[in-house]
Order: sequence, then structure tokens, then C-alpha cells
Amino acid sequence: MNLVLLFEDDFIAPDRVRLTGRRREHLIAVLKVEPGDGVTVGLVNGDVGVGRLLSQDRDWVELAVALTAGPPEPLPLTLVMAMPRPKMFRRVLQTVASLGVKDIWLINAYKVEKSFWQTPWLAENSLRENLALGLEQARDTQMPRVHIRKLFKPFVEDELPALMQARPGLVAHPGAPRPLPSNLDTAATLCIGPEGGFIDYEIAKLVEAGAQAMHLGRRILRVEVAVPVLIGRLFDPCRF
Repeated sequence: MNLVLLFEDDFIAPDRVRLTGRRREHLIAVLKVEPGDGVTVGLVNGDVGVGRLLSQDRDWVELAVALTAGPPEPLPLTLVMAMPRPKMFRRVLQTVASLGVKDIWLINAYKVEKSFWQTPWLAENSLRENLALGLEQARDTQMPRVHIRKLFKPFVEDELPALMQARPGLVAHPGAPRPLPSNLDTAATLCIGPEGGFIDYEIAKLVEAGAQAMHLGRRILRVEVAVPVLIGRLFDPCRF
């Protein structure tokens, strides 16, 4: 935890918060914060600053906070991703949030098993928890938006073209004729398939909607590896 993410309901005064649960345990047991010590804090969708420990109890800690700086600049990227396997979904979600992606679309595909959509990690509170963990890792506060679309064809035909008007689309696909570009200075929409990739029909529909199919070399990567590699290639992390 490189930043303690604060929510509006944490505030007991304009400049004072009370934290319980995971954040309290991390401050006391991991960071070993003592009264008077300062830690980096940030208000969700707001500014970053310093929180100083005022007091603690077995169940809570209170901090005086001063929020004085803005969060990192978000990536100009819309991520369209076939629903990953539940066992890796949490890690992927945290990684995407830590990299600065703010617009995430989870979609269905032929190789996405129906059971994937039953995972409890898709519940609103679980999504927020894992996105928060990614933000805390990166010292960011801007909460990503997650959109869930369980029908591939209606999404690609009815919604994806509008997304790509402002952010031109790319679909990562092994065997595509051209390599993925690097260090973009423009916004983009990136489509990533499931384990095993999109099938030919899905690639054709994505291209028909306006996306360009491009490859990342000859190696086939797991989704949890491909996501940060693809995003790191498209955007220089030193700029964001």
C-alpha cells in the first residue's frame, strides 16, 4: 500500500478520518505507523496528500489529513477485455487500475466459459475493493469505471463503434499482419481476447466495427501477462 485510499464516509470532520478493517490493519501491522507519523493518503476521485496518525484503538485509527496535490494523469485508453478466468481476474483488475486505465469493458467471447460470469469478484463491492488495491499501489485516486457486457455481438455492433470514434480501436491478435504500435501520443481503444484468443468470427466483427488487428510478436502470452505488456507498449509509462 503506497497510498491509503479514502472515501467520503471515512471523514468524521473536514480534515479528519477514521479507518477500520484492512486499512487499519495495514497501517498498524505492516507499516507500523505510530502517533505523529505521516503516510500518503488520497480521496477517491480527488486529491492526494498526507495523513498523520492522531490516535488508535483495537478497531480503528484516526488521521488528520491534508490533501494538496492532484493524482497522476490517467491513460487515454479504453480497455475492452474478454472476461478472464476468475482465478486471474482479481490480479488483472488490480494491474489495470495501477496502470492508469479508467474505462474498462468486460465482454463475452466464444472461449469465455459461462461459469466465469458467476464469479463473486464481479459484485460491485468486490470490483471496488480490487480497483482500490490497484490505485493504492500506484498512488492514484481516480476510480476506474467497469462496464459488463455479456453479449458479444450487440456490444460490438451497437456500442463499440461509438467508443472508437474518440479512441481509435486496436485488437491484439496473434498472426495479424502488422505489429502493435508503441509510445502512442493519441488516445486508443484496446481489445484483448480470452485465453486462446478471439475466434475468426469475432476478429471479423471487431474489424468490421473499425478496429485494426495487430500482433505483439510470435509468443502467445497469458492474459494476466499480455495486459501489462500491451499497455506498456502502447503508452510510455514515464508520461503517465
